[in-house]
Parts: sequence; structure tokens; C-alpha cells
Amino acid sequence: MSYAIARLKKLKRGNISGSASHTARERETPNANPTQKNIRFIGNLDPDERLEDLVLAKIGEHEQKRKIRTDAVYCVELLLSASPSYFRPDCPTQAGYYEPQKLDNWLEVTHQWLADEYGDRIVRAELHLDEATPHIHAYFVPLDDNGQLRCNHFFDGRQKIHEFQDSYYHTMRLIGLERGIKGSKAKHQDIKDFYRIVEEGRDLEVDDLNVEQLKAKAADRDRATQRKQEMEATAKALALENEQLKRRIEQLEQDNQQLRKLTEWSTDLALDDVAWELGLNHDHQRWKGHGHIINIDGSSFSDLAPGSHFQGYGAIDLVMHVNKCNPTSALAWLGERFGEAAVQRAVYAQARRMTSEIIQTPPASQFTPPIEDKTNWITVEHYLSQKRGIPSDCVQMLHQQGLVYADGQQNAVFVMRDQQGNPKGAFLQGTLNDVSGYELGTHRRGSWFYFHLGGKANDETSRAILCPSPVETISLAMLEYLTKGISASRTVFIAIDDPKNLPLERLQNIPHVQVAFYELTAARDVKAILPQSQQLKCETGDWNTQLVNFSRQLQQRQHQGQQLVL
Repeated sequence: MSYAIARLKKLKRGNISGSASHTARERETPNANPTQKNIRFIGNLDPDERLEDLVLAKIGEHEQKRKIRTDAVYCVELLLSASPSYFRPDCPTQAGYYEPQKLDNWLEVTHQWLADEYGDRIVRAELHLDEATPHIHAYFVPLDDNGQLRCNHFFDGRQKIHEFQDSYYHTMRLIGLERGIKGSKAKHQDIKDFYRIVEEGRDLEVDDLNVEQLKAKAADRDRATQRKQEMEATAKALALENEQLKRRIEQLEQDNQQLRKLTEWSTDLALDDVAWELGLNHDHQRWKGHGHIINIDGSSFSDLAPGSHFQGYGAIDLVMHVNKCNPTSALAWLGERFGEAAVQRAVYAQARRMTSEIIQTPPASQFTPPIEDKTNWITVEHYLSQKRGIPSDCVQMLHQQGLVYADGQQNAVFVMRDQQGNPKGAFLQGTLNDVSGYELGTHRRGSWFYFHLGGKANDETSRAILCPSPVETISLAMLEYLTKGISASRTVFIAIDDPKNLPLERLQNIPHVQVAFYELTAARDVKAILPQSQQLKCETGDWNTQLVNFSRQLQQRQHQGQQLVL
């Protein structure tokens, strides 16, 4: 049996800021999951807007006939929830989990109840999803029908408290929730005791809790302890960071000295690394892309694409075949991607096999981006905004900054830049068949698709978010914007498809790094390199699907709100 839960707390003016700092997560909350985002569904998303200012503004709309007492109740915090067994009937003790449809049903009827009972006197309401069980904090300014501040008119005495809970119960029974024992002699539990009430919906003492309730409470404590341990481990790792970097630089210097002394090479470059740099993708033991299906066997390779029977040996042959270039251009490409020492290694391996003359490497050619076709921009913009659910304003902003445009094949071209902002590559996203890949000549190891949000242009970047592709990167940025608004701090969003392609020089100086990869292995690899990093978990299969679902739900709620007004 699942119960509706309704609690309240009267706030004097001096208590408002403290309550808001907890519900808005402006201070550390030990039992809260920092990767789970809460939703403010009544009130502004402006993080700088103070709750106290909202309350005073609402009171100020009505001229008070008498002076407000210094100990008056300025607003009432309402805490609304339900038993864990309602949100997760098959596993009530699994703290933090809930069935989405159950949550949507409960949120819809609760939102409607707040509107019916209190109207615009609710100045803010937030749905908390980062603790054991979903719940809502709503702030009610107790103005009577004459616009006077009178909390006792609503919540004076046990009978009016019962009427408040009865009203909420009569709405909640529409979705199958029960009420606690009416008239119980137990002392009323305030909001601060809410976390003791996990399974029953009424006033209970600790001795009345059953085994499942104690397990749910223990799960809260375990999550808080785990969070504390993770923070301590991160602090220790950061304390050792300078020493680790120093040792790493010394080791790199020793390696460079050894490479300069070497005059002979026993093996060629690893062809898998060369294939990755060429922009090929590994799929079913083959490297595919640019019309090729490359099978690598040690230092030899063969092209299995229809109509191709090419076989080659070594890094130089592989670059010549995929890039369709001559040996000198292949060596220039290898030198730019792997360095001079790697070129000598490839040449030596080729010379041993073919006894040919070592070719001097000319200056490397510059990357040439795809030619822009402005007539196709309407198609690309429609694909990104309609099919991918990216807000049109965001698409236009990135287009105006030269970070995305259309080519002659109606591909969305995402410009990849080095750390100084110079174009060094491009990622192509097909709008007709969803086929994606890198443009030939892309400097895959030294360039990224990235952009900044929040703060000012000259502010230090305080947070970095890593995503696996440009579309996913933009989608996650828009999810943050739609749920939290523009942050006052500077955040960089970067598309990185492999942990070995991290811009370490930049990320090591950013205190907060969040990894939004789907694969746990990749996230762990980043954690090993950047101890300050944390993983962001996606509710759906990918961030773009989550953005599309969220936008659809937002539109449905707005449409329902418009119907109610009509």
C-alpha cells in the first residue's frame, strides 16, 4: 500500500535564505546525487534570483493594512511526496530509482493541486530527483483573500493541518495513493524529519518502521558515505597532481633523448594507430571509411571493399592508399601526425623491405575544409532543429560563429579547431541518411569541436563537459540550458570520441571535468588521466534522445497549461 505524503514548515523572514540554499542546492547536500538534475517547474530559472526577493515582491503587490510583525511567517515551505513503493513498486528499497510514468502522473496531479489550492501565491516549486525518493519543495506566500499576510488563516491548529493534508489526499487518490491514519496521536513530523518517513505516509516513530524502510534509509547513508569517500579520494589525487606532472615531464624528456639517439628501427608504426589517424572507424575487426574496408594483419593490410583488391605493407603504403597520394605526401602526413622520429621509423622499415632511397619529407600541407554551400543551409538547419530537437536559436548561434555550416552534399559540417582556435578538421553529419564521419585530412588527434556557454568571454573556464560527438555535445549543452538556464560560470563543451584524444594541457587546469560518455570503460580511462573528472549518466540511450524527450514533455506541459487558461 502506497501513501501520499504532505508536510509543511513555516518560515519567518530570517529562515527563507537557509531553506532556499538547501532546495536550490546552493550548499553541499551529502545524501544528494550530484549527477542527477532537479527541475524547477514553477518560478524563474535565473540562478541569481533570490527566494526572499520573490516573497517580498509578492507581499508588496498588496498594500498591508497593518504593520507586519517582526516574528511573522512570511512564507510556508510545502514538501510533497509519496511512498517509495509508489514510485518503484517492484523494488521500493532501490534508492534513487523511479518509474518515469509514475513520476509524470504524480507530478501532473500535484502541479494541478498547487494551482487549484494556492494559485499564483506559489512563488517557486522544484522537483527533487537527486535523493532517495522524488519529492517537491513548494513555497507558498500566505496571503488571504484580502491580500493580507495571515499564515494562521491557513495553518493554525491541528484541524487546519488535517484539512491541508485531506485536500492533498483527495487529489492523490486519483492516481491510487492512500492517506495515513487520520487522527493519529503521533506527534506531527516536520519537514526536517521527512527522510525518516520512507514507506508510510503518516506520522511514524522510528520503532514503527519496517525492514524495507530501514533498508531505504541505510541506502541513503551509504550513498552519502560513498560520495564523501569519492570527494576525499579526488582531493588526495589533486594534491599529488603537481608531483605526477613533474615526473611525467621528466620521463617524456628522457624518452625524447633516447629517440634522438636511436639510429635503427626494428618495427614499423602500428597500423591500427595510423588507421585511426586517417579517420577510419573500427567495426567488426575491420577499419571502415572513405570507401575502404581495411583488414590489418600485423604490418600488412588489404582493402576488402567491392572492386578493390589492393594489398600493402607498412604505414607509408597505408597512408598512400587511403589518402590517394604519393610517397612524399604520405611522409609529410606521417610527420605531422606522429613526429619526425616516427617518419624515420616508417622510412627505415620501408627501406629494409624494398631497399629504396629514404625520401626527405617536405613541409606538410594544410587542412582544406569542405566548401560551404549556403543554399543547403535551410536543409541542415531543419535537420538539426526538427529531427534532432536542438533549439533553433542555438543552431543559428553556432552557424554565426562559423562552427557549423552546410556543404554541397547537404551534410552538417562541424568545424574542429586546435586549442588556439585554428580550423584543423571537420566532422560531417549526413542529413539525408544519418551517416557521419571525418573529412579527409582532419587532424583527429589535435583538433576538437568545442564551444563555450555561461560567464563572460574573458572569464577563466571553471568546468568542462566531454561528449562523444558534436550532436551529443550540443544536445547536452541544451539540456543544461533548458533545466538550469545560463550559468554564471564559464563552461566549455567538447566533442571527444576517444580518451587518447584528450586536450590534456587545457583540461588539467580546469577544476571540474564531467565525462558524458556512454561506455564505463572510456569514463574510467579519463578518470585515470584526470582524477578531478566525474561521470554524467544518461537517462536514455544517448543525450540527443534525452533532449528530444525532454522538449516533447515541455511542449506537452505548456500546451496543457494553455488549455487550462482557455
